[in-house]
Amino acid sequence: MTSSLFRGRPRRATSHISVRVAHTLLGGLAGVVWLVLPGTTFDEGAAVAGPRTGTVQRVEAQEDESSAADLVLPLLAVGAAGAVAGYTYVRRTRRARTRTTPGGSLVAPWTPSTGELDAQAKALLVTADDCVRGSRAQLGFVEARFGETAVAPLAAALRDAEGELTAAFRMRQQYDDGVPEEAAARRHALAGIVGRCEEAGRRLDGEAAGFDLLRALEKGLGEALEIAEGRFRALAGRTGTVEALLADWRERYAPSATAPVTGHTEQAKDRLVFATLRLNQSRQCADRAETERAALHLRAAEGAIAQAAVFLDGVERLGAALASAEALVPTALTGAEAELARARSRPADVPSGELWARILHADGALAVVRDERTTGPSDPLAALRRIVRSVAPLTAEPTAGVLGAAALLVGRTAISAADDVVATHRGAVGAAARTRLAEASRLLAEDPTAADEYAGAARDLAEQDVRVYGNPAAEHESGVAGAILGGVLLDAETPTTFGGPRTRTRA
Repeated sequence: MTSSLFRGRPRRATSHISVRVAHTLLGGLAGVVWLVLPGTTFDEGAAVAGPRTGTVQRVEAQEDESSAADLVLPLLAVGAAGAVAGYTYVRRTRRARTRTTPGGSLVAPWTPSTGELDAQAKALLVTADDCVRGSRAQLGFVEARFGETAVAPLAAALRDAEGELTAAFRMRQQYDDGVPEEAAARRHALAGIVGRCEEAGRRLDGEAAGFDLLRALEKGLGEALEIAEGRFRALAGRTGTVEALLADWRERYAPSATAPVTGHTEQAKDRLVFATLRLNQSRQCADRAETERAALHLRAAEGAIAQAAVFLDGVERLGAALASAEALVPTALTGAEAELARARSRPADVPSGELWARILHADGALAVVRDERTTGPSDPLAALRRIVRSVAPLTAEPTAGVLGAAALLVGRTAISAADDVVATHRGAVGAAARTRLAEASRLLAEDPTAADEYAGAARDLAEQDVRVYGNPAAEHESGVAGAILGGVLLDAETPTTFGGPRTRTRA
């Protein structure tokens, strides 16, 4: 879609011309009255000398009145001509200001600079992504209460918004990669990003009223509270189990293996403590029939519960990935050795020197993996990543066979780790990290190795944004600045609901 970048002529321009013409006519009429008044005024206090003198005076008065009457029409014509001339002058002046003829000067309408348009595109990407993520979380609570069929229109709107946002992120990634190169085309690309984000927001805003009507917290607050409390209790019961699993994995694997989920259980507990407070406040307000305040506290509790679930799910998902990677490493080593043997035997499409350099590099990487497996706790995912990346330049089909499965596992795990950071710290994460994450998700099926690289970059950028977020004086390209409250409970303390930018913070 094409977004308008220019401001047109103000709608009240026509009314301004009408006002000026009216002023001109009033001025002309005032001048006429001023000229006519002296001739039509009688001197009632003059002395009368006699019959003859009175007669002469009456004749002169009649002549004066006739002369004054004769002057009215010409003066009116002069005034009308002046009004028409003024109106014509105003119109010609306005046309001269807006045309590119030699007699006029061009007055270009206001347009944002490329830098301003770039900043707007980044801000809208962050806002649209937050709206989609918040709407998805809220839709989960409503679906648990009413079922999949009842929320079908809302789910369709969410899918449409996700599609627009995916396209916007793709355009942003191309823009960051320098495509297109022409200045005008780059401005057009930024305008396209803005339009896509606005369309995603409009799609969600359009279903916000339907969401409120379906949920109707003022009527079903008790049931909604029970669902939220049930999820809270389930997460609280999982916390201890997940914490024990994480402690076991830290003894079993190298420190780098569990680094992506360091602090997850502690942050999950923080979110649950926050949820406990808000659930209690919601119950108390409901008992006092303060439905609006009760709903506000409930939404805040739901946001904290959703974030706690992200932390715990992330730990369990990483544990499953480590187990799968540990079982896959021996097979991946065998597959990599077979690829090296084929590379040595078949004709190469690269110079022989470069080919043997690639082979030597791959041999060294595989030797490191074998050594780590025998010397102590290792990082299975890092081992798979090393195997895949070292053999990729020698593999004709990097997505096939055991090496393709290994690359897919590594890429999927990296994307999940980056997405968890964005989901639980989205109040601080800027557009660059989200764009790299979206590109990683897009590439996962066709090039898992590239997806892994983009996901790693996304996580690094997101963590950098979180660190910078606590420094209000710092300036960084994400355009986000502020202070962290209560660790990273920013999102939970600002509850959102289903909707786009215009409706996401409604009461």
